[in-house]
Amino acid sequence: MSTSHQQIAILDFGSQYTHLIARRFRQLGVLAKLYPTDYDVSQIPNLIGIVLSGSPGSVSDDQYPFDPKIFSAGVPVLGLCYGHQLMGNYFGGKVEKSNAREFGKANLQVGVSPLFIGLDNLETVWMSHGDSVTDLPAGFKTIGSTNECPIAAMQNEAKKYYSLQFHPEVTHTLHGMRILENFAVQICGAKKDWQLLDWENSMLEKIKEFSAGKKVFLLVSGGVDSTVCFALLEKALGPNRVYGLHVDTGLMRQDEAAQVKASLNQAGFKNLHIQDSTELFIGKLTGVSEPEQKRQIIGDLFLEIKDQVALELGLNPAEWLLAQGTIYPDTIETGGTKNADKIKTHHNQVDKIQDLIKQGQIIEPLRDLYKDEVRSLGKLLGLSDELVWRQPFPGPGLGIRLLCNDELIGQNGLLELNQKLAEVFETIKVTAKLAESAKITALPLKSVGVQGDSRTYAHPAVIELDGFPWEKIEKFSPQITNAVRGVNRVLLRVDNEDLNLNDGELMNATITTGRLNLLREIDAIVQAEIATAGLAKDIWQFPVVLVPFGVDGQESIVLRPVASLEAMTASFFPLPEQVLNSIVEKIRLFKEISFIFYDVTNKPPGTIEWE
Repeated sequence: MSTSHQQIAILDFGSQYTHLIARRFRQLGVLAKLYPTDYDVSQIPNLIGIVLSGSPGSVSDDQYPFDPKIFSAGVPVLGLCYGHQLMGNYFGGKVEKSNAREFGKANLQVGVSPLFIGLDNLETVWMSHGDSVTDLPAGFKTIGSTNECPIAAMQNEAKKYYSLQFHPEVTHTLHGMRILENFAVQICGAKKDWQLLDWENSMLEKIKEFSAGKKVFLLVSGGVDSTVCFALLEKALGPNRVYGLHVDTGLMRQDEAAQVKASLNQAGFKNLHIQDSTELFIGKLTGVSEPEQKRQIIGDLFLEIKDQVALELGLNPAEWLLAQGTIYPDTIETGGTKNADKIKTHHNQVDKIQDLIKQGQIIEPLRDLYKDEVRSLGKLLGLSDELVWRQPFPGPGLGIRLLCNDELIGQNGLLELNQKLAEVFETIKVTAKLAESAKITALPLKSVGVQGDSRTYAHPAVIELDGFPWEKIEKFSPQITNAVRGVNRVLLRVDNEDLNLNDGELMNATITTGRLNLLREIDAIVQAEIATAGLAKDIWQFPVVLVPFGVDGQESIVLRPVASLEAMTASFFPLPEQVLNSIVEKIRLFKEISFIFYDVTNKPPGTIEWE
């Protein structure tokens, strides 16, 4: 990539969204690169602006060293979330723990600023923070506020310092791209001369250079990331130097392996091997309930099977590299940058993979891209819409959608949590005008979430009310997770059964063929209903989760449709009532199922997958 491109430097304090900032600038045609927080910015060529990212940390901890010369580099500076707090603290303002945390949508009262040209007086923005700037530093003025955050945006226009408590880089900040464009073009003077084709041409050369004449062994899931990686590697090296391996783990969706083979063969990928390792995966996962342990086992097994297949094919390890279709969310959620918190270990980033990366044995061409960029690249490479728009499915498959349990948590252990939920929900019932019969209960099980750029492992809260008032739910769901620590998801009960939720019990459960087949069958029904309704492109991903909670030894189903562009943030998708009712009626026919829940949590605070 030519160094003649102007660039914006992003100092990476570890936010889950940091690389997404670079992605947004690239969408605008502006080159942006990530740098360590203490990097000497005077050494950056063609520098036109600096962005201070968010972080899982607090400025009060003073844990991230940075070079104060960023404020004397002679270019505009934009602070986001933690960067906003860092700027406030550094210039003498006050940063304190917030009385009310904010995770999700907020309404921003917009002030006058070159950063906000073209915005409305009231804007929808995306918050994810526990600390706030409570007193302005000298020379700054407030340019934006929300009900919970009086100093949600500030500026020192004379110095060209700007900062925002919210995240303009996520798609859920309605006009976030306009804000970033104002910063890059109006304030920094960017020319907008970068394009994805620049990246493709550069990466083709890097692949040739990195492989140094070796062949490449690619783990192929059949999803868009590994498929685009397959096409990119073949374009760079030729089809004879690229070999694809698809592993049937037994954790796949219905007929998954056969569909992958057919679609990839039809697309012209001939060097493809299918390996059935169902017994091995289920055997290793039996008795394992902890989510991170599951992910580590699955990731290790992929490597073990790769070695086994290579041995059977008589491949010389010295002549081969391992390739993966890793994209940026895989690395950042695994704590893949210096300051990032680990949310969950992606199967393609386990410890053994990290060791191979350090040894130079792995090539990951898409590592810095997001899903929407990968799809655009797939179209550039000539792949069909069927392959490019295939709905994402996690590498660990149903293994992380089949919740397991080896400890019994009863409702008695949740008395304090349920009391707090009841207090918060009473206020919500009044403001949202819900029926008095509406109620809320915490379930005695846990799932993974992300709040303030940090991992949580907490309880879901179930709401029982009449109908599906999606607009009201969208407003009060984040109010619950903001106000109640120990809860990171909100569920809506949708089964309309007469069963009492308090009669449900959490059971010991592990991965079994029977449970997998049950989940597989229900998942297939859900996916078919979505396809029939023409919603496959509108819904980014639709996890169906089986949880070991129910009445008389039965279990329950969680429906988790989400809308997103890049998976770093997501909103729950409100299904049309007719579609939801059809899905519920079909699931109710299964005698193994007690309750059906609908996950109405955004990301943050809930991750897309439950584990």
